[in-house]
Amino acid sequence: MNSSQPNPLDASNRLAGEVVVSIKDVNFSYAPGERQILSGLNMEFRRGQVVAVMGGSGCGKTTILRLIGGQYTAQSGQVLFEGHDIGKMNTVELMAARRRMGMLFQFGALFTDLSVFENVAFPLREHTDLSEELLRSLVLMKLHAVGLRGARDLMPSQISGGMARRVALARAIALDPPLIMYDEPFAGLDPISLGITARLIRDLNNALGATSLLVTHDVEETFEIADYVYFIANGHIGAEGTPEELSRSPDPFVRQFLDAAPDGPVPFHYPGNTLEEDFGVKI
Repeated sequence: MNSSQPNPLDASNRLAGEVVVSIKDVNFSYAPGERQILSGLNMEFRRGQVVAVMGGSGCGKTTILRLIGGQYTAQSGQVLFEGHDIGKMNTVELMAARRRMGMLFQFGALFTDLSVFENVAFPLREHTDLSEELLRSLVLMKLHAVGLRGARDLMPSQISGGMARRVALARAIALDPPLIMYDEPFAGLDPISLGITARLIRDLNNALGATSLLVTHDVEETFEIADYVYFIANGHIGAEGTPEELSRSPDPFVRQFLDAAPDGPVPFHYPGNTLEEDFGVKI
């Protein structure tokens, strides 16, 4: 990276509460002339916080994760990670940045042919030259943190969906990343597993001093653990604030989402022809 820029590994650049990810005036669409997915988006994610990004399906939540991870590049604006513009990084710089990001994919995305132990060991084997003894200790520590040290020799097919999500969480924190991203971490979980996973996200974030970014639909559990919430609507920030502020908000968009109301600013029907145009009669 440019030598004039601050070194992201410098401890002095990692003060408590500093901005880890900054999204500035970002516009994004999948192709020129297509529907704008994100428009003039501005967001900040600070160290030590659990920040949730919420909104209806197709509003661009997961796209934000992909912009931060460098899978997509914004047409305009900046996506900054630890002060560095993701969109301007070369391959070597981007890979170095990604090593400082943990990712928990929806439904875990474990390697089915690897044991629980080897799934968690995978990023350590890929990105470090640790001895087997030290690697073993680190993997067992991560599994212990999610309550699954005893399941280390099991295969993914031998564990439940909730356990698989916890193994994926252990893998996501294997390199102690300053940023951990979660794509629908609560999807498909039973109430017990959901509560365990939510608590783990909060506790691990506190223990690591990291920043956690949650893309999720689950209001109740998210509001229990999040420090700040962004609601995305039509590619913009529809509302933002702490869970307490948003719970008291009279904003129609916030109320529709929190109350699961079918009618409101987010329409039930996808835009299209009128009923008269499609059926030939006035209704």
